[in-house]
Parts: sequence; structure tokens; C-alpha cells
Amino acid sequence: MNGTVIGVAGSVVDVAFEGGALPPLGSGIEAGEAGGPRLVLEVQQHVSPTLVRTVALQGTSGLARGAPVIATGQPVMVPVGDAVLGRIIDVIGEPVDRLGAFPENTPRRPIHRAAPPMARQGRVPEVFWTGIKVIDLLAPLAQGGKAAMFGGAGVGKTVLIMELIRTTVEKYSGISVFAGIGERSREGHELLTELRQSGVLARTALVFGQMNEPPGARWRVGMAALAVAEYFRDEKSENVLLLMDNVFRFVQAGGEVSGLLGRLPSRVGYQPTQASEIAELEERIASVGAASVTAIQAVYVPADDFTDPAVAETFPHLDSTIVLSREQAAAGLYPAIDPLASGSVLLDAAVVGASHYALAQEVRQAIARYRDLQEIIALLGIDELSRADRQLVGRARRLMRFLSQPFQVTEAFTGKPGRSVDIADTLAGCRAILDGEGDAWAEQSFYMAGDLNEVRSRAGQGGKP
Repeated sequence: MNGTVIGVAGSVVDVAFEGGALPPLGSGIEAGEAGGPRLVLEVQQHVSPTLVRTVALQGTSGLARGAPVIATGQPVMVPVGDAVLGRIIDVIGEPVDRLGAFPENTPRRPIHRAAPPMARQGRVPEVFWTGIKVIDLLAPLAQGGKAAMFGGAGVGKTVLIMELIRTTVEKYSGISVFAGIGERSREGHELLTELRQSGVLARTALVFGQMNEPPGARWRVGMAALAVAEYFRDEKSENVLLLMDNVFRFVQAGGEVSGLLGRLPSRVGYQPTQASEIAELEERIASVGAASVTAIQAVYVPADDFTDPAVAETFPHLDSTIVLSREQAAAGLYPAIDPLASGSVLLDAAVVGASHYALAQEVRQAIARYRDLQEIIALLGIDELSRADRQLVGRARRLMRFLSQPFQVTEAFTGKPGRSVDIADTLAGCRAILDGEGDAWAEQSFYMAGDLNEVRSRAGQGGKP
């Protein structure tokens, strides 16, 4: 089906088709002269019997009125399978790593696809242990589930994502797919370097829609990454770890596209289709049969406002929520995860066991009580507290420091070797602190340590790391 470009307004391109059926919504259109570079568009509106309005997935610079177009009649297709492992592709599946084109026989899949039917979804809840103490203890991740890390700028979301890639790929030896939504070039380069140095790049596919690309590219790059992940889940029966950074930029790009298409904005200026767009992305992440897609997502929280619609609409889809706190980051307690605001549906005695569940509640209660007393301590001093409260404050402070942890991906910056801690060691350490074993040890002994044995060793050296 051939047509002609009749209007270009930024990323919105109007295309006329004379004397024939219009291409379906969501399908791809290729614009440009034969033999030259092709510009990929996606149909968004049927304006009249002969006119469609499309959104460009690439820059429209140089596209002129009168340029010929070809309607493919199907969604944008991206390469999938073993060929994309260790490679970097863009939203339309073109390699951007200067390692050459993909072989002609590389399978391709559409970026748009319905979520698996409910009858095919589901598996027995299974914890996805990460080796990160505070997550495994208080907000365990679900294998085949969805988890998100919420935080403002500069609290460590991307670093945590990079650490999770490294530890989980090494531990679970599955496939990883990384979706860089609105990533800066610097962040993409750092991630690529880290994956190459850690030796996990060969089992990882990277799909990028960078910050300088048109909103259509940033809007659809998450769908392209899902197409890659779904192929390994459905065709290869592989467990897949899908990492997305950053879901807020996906919503932001959708808002830009909505404005370009002339839709009236909804609450706080977001697009009226915001909820359905997030659901379309999130509901495709599911377990089917023996294989699963486990998603870990970073979500930027604008102005640290958790009531922002982009943030609030993401919460209902999640199994685990990891909230990063600016107060924790300011105190140097990394990962800066808020132990009270974070949580998981898997933190249940039936899933993690009665002892783990009870210990997690004790840890939360101790930290909550310490926070309640902080104002009194600031005004009157700790000596004004009762003996029991002073003891609890000391243990809570030690717990918060024990839940800090050096990461492998930050070794070059901090000089501290990374630690991955088994859940049994995490539970044993927290139990010992709550029982008072570390009351006589310096608080510094607990900071950025691994298990309790390392803390005990430091305490014998005067608390020095």
C-alpha cells in the first residue's frame, strides 16, 4: 500500500493514501526514497477516509512533503533470539553498536502484542533472591513478578539496577534484557562497560531509546524490549530478567506524543491515556508455563512527590515496591532504601517462612520506634530517654547500618569490594543485633559490611572497615 507525505510537524507526520484502505492503527509505515534511508512511522489516527496521522520513531529531519511511503500493514518488527545477545539495538531493531547488521535469517517479532491470557499465566510464588540484604529481608522480589524502585534524582536507582543485573545474571544464569528509556549517552556507556567487564554481556540484550531521540522512540522502546524478552520466554523457555530504566520517561514520552497529536491533557498535564499505556506495558510481563519474565524497573519520582499520577498509576501493577529515600542517601546509608516504605506481597509467612516474616516485622518496628524518637533526641538529647528506649535506639541504628552494603559496580569509586549476602546470613545478623549481641560494638563496625562475621571481625579491630 503506497502513500504520500503531505505534512510534517516535528515528530507528527500526515500521510495520504488515495483510493484504498487505510493501514491499521499501530502498524508501521516506511517513508523515504527507494534505495535510500528509510524513516519508520507508526499509525496513530485515522483523520479522514484518505489521511492517517503517524508518529515518527526516528528523527524527521530531511523528510519533505511529497515523499513516498509504503505501509507494511503490521506492527514494527524487531530482531530477537540469540543474535541480539551482546548487542545494542534501537527501537526499530537497528544495531547501534557498530558491530554490523544482523544475519538475514534472524527471526523478528512485532513490538505490539497482547498480554498472555489469564488461563496461561501464573506459577507458584518463588522468591528471587538478590544478595542485597535490605531487599531480601524486607521487600523480596518475585520470580516472574514485577518490582520497581521509586526515587527522586540522585538517590541511586541506576546504580541499584546495574548491581541487580550483575548479581542476578551471575546467580541465575538466565537471559537479561535491558530497556534504556530516555537514557543519557553517559549512562548507556557506563552500563555497557560494566556489563563487558563483569562478563555478563554475552547473555544480555540492550534496547535503547536515548534522551535525544524523538518521543516516539522513547515511547516504544519498552515494547521493543518486551518483544525480545517474550521470544526467549515463549520460544526458548528461558527465564528472563527484564530491566527498565526509566518508566517515568516512558510516561513522559507518551505525554509528548499525546500533545503532538492534539489530545487534551488530563490531570497534572499528563495524557488522558496514561493508565491504559502503563497497563499495556506492565500486563505483558508475566510467567507462562515453566518460563518467566521477571521485571525490575526504575521509576523517577518528580520532586519526590509519590502522589504524582505517573508514580501512582505504576504502584497497582507491582509485586514489590522499593522506595529510595533522600534522607538515607544524605546519611550515606547505601543502598538508600527506606525500610519502612518498601514492601512486597511475598513478605508472607506462607512464602518466606514464619521466622523470616516475624524477624522482618521486628526490624521494621525497631526502626519505626527509632524514627518516632528522633525528634525528642534532637531537642532534648538521648539521655532523656528511658533505658529501654536508649537500648532500642542503639540497636535500630546498628540495624540501619548493617542493612547498608557495598556494591560490586561501585568498587572503582569507593575502593570497597562488593558484597553479596545470602539470606540466611542476613537473617542471622539481624537476629543477633536485635538480641543485643552487638550492643558493645561500635556502630561503625556495622557500616558497609557483609555478614555478621565481618562485623565481628571489625569490632575486634576497633570498628575500622
